[in-house]
Amino acid sequence: MKFAICNETFVDWPHGRALEFAAGCGYTGIEIAPFTLGESGVVNFDVAHISAAKRQGFARLADGVGLEVIGLHWLLAKTRGIHLTSPDPTIRRRTANYLGDLARLCRDLGGKLMVLGSPQQRNLAPGVTHDAGMEYAADVIEQALPTLEDCDVLLAVEPLGPDNGNFLLTAAQGAELIERVGSPYCRLHLDCKAMSSESIPIPELIRQYHQQLIHFHANDPNGQGPGFGDLDFEPILTALGEIDYGGWVSVEVFDYGPGVESLAKGSIDYLRDCLMRNQ
Repeated sequence: MKFAICNETFVDWPHGRALEFAAGCGYTGIEIAPFTLGESGVVNFDVAHISAAKRQGFARLADGVGLEVIGLHWLLAKTRGIHLTSPDPTIRRRTANYLGDLARLCRDLGGKLMVLGSPQQRNLAPGVTHDAGMEYAADVIEQALPTLEDCDVLLAVEPLGPDNGNFLLTAAQGAELIERVGSPYCRLHLDCKAMSSESIPIPELIRQYHQQLIHFHANDPNGQGPGFGDLDFEPILTALGEIDYGGWVSVEVFDYGPGVESLAKGSIDYLRDCLMRNQ
C-alpha cells in the first residue's frame, strides 16, 4: 500500500526541508495544496501566477528525495470569484477555467489527480436547492473535462461532513455527481474524517463505492493523523485490501497540536503497524 502526506502539514517549512522529512518518515508520495506554492499571506490566490521555474523547481526537489507528486487538493482555497455551485454561468465558466489551470499545474508537477474538496467554494447559497447545486457542479466539471483529458489528470470528487459545509456531504452524493458527469476523468475520493459523520461504517462505504474510488485520505475525526484519536484504521485498511485498492492512502491533518514531526512520523508508523497486524 502506498502512503503519501499532504504538504501543508509542514506549515511554513521550506519546501526542501518538508519533502526531505516526509521521505525520511517513509512516505513515497506528496500531495500539494496549490496555495502553498504561492507567496505567503496571499488572500486571492491565482494558480496561473506560479511560474514555470517554480513548478520545475518543486518537481525536481520532490524527485530528488524520492517522492512522487501524486496531485493536488484544496483546489479552490484562498481564491475569489470562484464557485462550483453558483447560479451565475459566468462564475461557473470562470471556475471551470480555473480547474483547467490547476490541471496544467498538476501535470507540470508530475501529478495525475486533483481532489475536489474546498467546501467554502462549493457550498449552496441561500435558495439554491440540492438538485440545482448538482446541476451547476456537473456543468463546471463538464466544461473542465477537455483540459483534464488533455493533461491526463483525474478529478476526484471529495464528500465532506456537515461540519465543513452544506453540499456533497456523503459518499452517495459524491457518487451522484460523478454519475451525472459520466466521465472516466471524474472519480470518487473518500476521506476518513468525513466518512465518520455517516451512519454507514467506513469499511462498508469503501466496499460499496469501490468501483468509483480513486483516492483516499487517512485522518482521525479529531482532525489529527491516523493513530492520534479513537478511529481504528485496521478494518479500514483491511477493506481497502479486500477491494484491491491500488491508489494512494494520503495523510491529511487539520489540527497540528501534537507537532508536525510527531504527526508525520506517528501517522505512517501507525498505518504500517495496522498493515502488519492484518498480515
